[in-house]
Amino acid sequence: MKVRTRAMREEDIRECVDVIASHPVISRRYGPAIELLPEAWRRLLQSESHFTEVYFAGEESGAPVCCVGVTAVVHDDFINEIKAEPHFWIGPELTVRMLEGRSPQLTAKQLREANSGEGLNLVVWEGCPRTGYETHAQLHQQVMTNFIRVHQGYFWKEIIANQPESADRLDFLLRTGGALWDPVAGAYTVDLKGDAGEIAAKPHVVGTTRDWELRGSGNWRGSWVGTLFDYRPPVLGLNRSEQRLLSLALPGMTDEDLAVALETSLPTVKKLWASIYRRVEERLPEAIPGAFQPSLPASCRGREKRRGLLAYLRERPEELRPLSRKLVSKAPANMEAAVR
Repeated sequence: MKVRTRAMREEDIRECVDVIASHPVISRRYGPAIELLPEAWRRLLQSESHFTEVYFAGEESGAPVCCVGVTAVVHDDFINEIKAEPHFWIGPELTVRMLEGRSPQLTAKQLREANSGEGLNLVVWEGCPRTGYETHAQLHQQVMTNFIRVHQGYFWKEIIANQPESADRLDFLLRTGGALWDPVAGAYTVDLKGDAGEIAAKPHVVGTTRDWELRGSGNWRGSWVGTLFDYRPPVLGLNRSEQRLLSLALPGMTDEDLAVALETSLPTVKKLWASIYRRVEERLPEAIPGAFQPSLPASCRGREKRRGLLAYLRERPEELRPLSRKLVSKAPANMEAAVR
């Protein structure tokens, strides 16, 4: 069975909620709050500080949802609440707060400024397969790959994983890079103090911080999740329109496709490319070596510029993430430390 994935749309919400509601363990965490989840996710989709992935069991239209993943970028106070005792189930708490107008998510401005300054906090709202797909190897691999693809390139400060529903799932998170928060010690640890099944049955916290990883205390370094902490401050300082065009161009869209997707004209698309190339030539010409040589025919220079720039961006997703252009050139010491 092939697995197809894309970002959540409003028309997906009901079926995605059904995946949660039908799960024998996670559904019990929500209780009555499961009825609030559809509206909470509708509001979530209206914000910028979220990431969603919906997985379909097949490539054909109408294939059922077999897994749903939702994450949110939240402020420091909520992270501190999550780690304080008594712990709580994160998904239901976010659901209620969203409906009560107390969402801990960052605003679009806060997201840009924190990603260009002190860093961001990521919380997994839910990462839930439909019952019967828990051990599907291809789905499992695609979920891990997409999690990295979607979240890479941000300046993460702390990551809180989904709260595993079983001893096996908790063991998997700890083996692949996670750590359990010990509220008594006030630190993450990889040493379980108790039975894994009993720990998973109660609210708990699995995650890590950038500082913990940089000190070498964690076991996410070198793991698939650890790559999220590989960060280099952006150099080009692209504006949002330029970032959006480049994000759409990465999968191979032509200029005509881009004009349709951006709901603009072909000349406007070409002007955006020209603006982007000027910035690259001014700030980082070595990103696409040889592309600006006047000895090359114009048609060759154009193809070489695009090919080289897109190759560079695949290696440097930071250039396409939200940023505050006035802050990005004043990277704080902890951001510079992130590249070491």
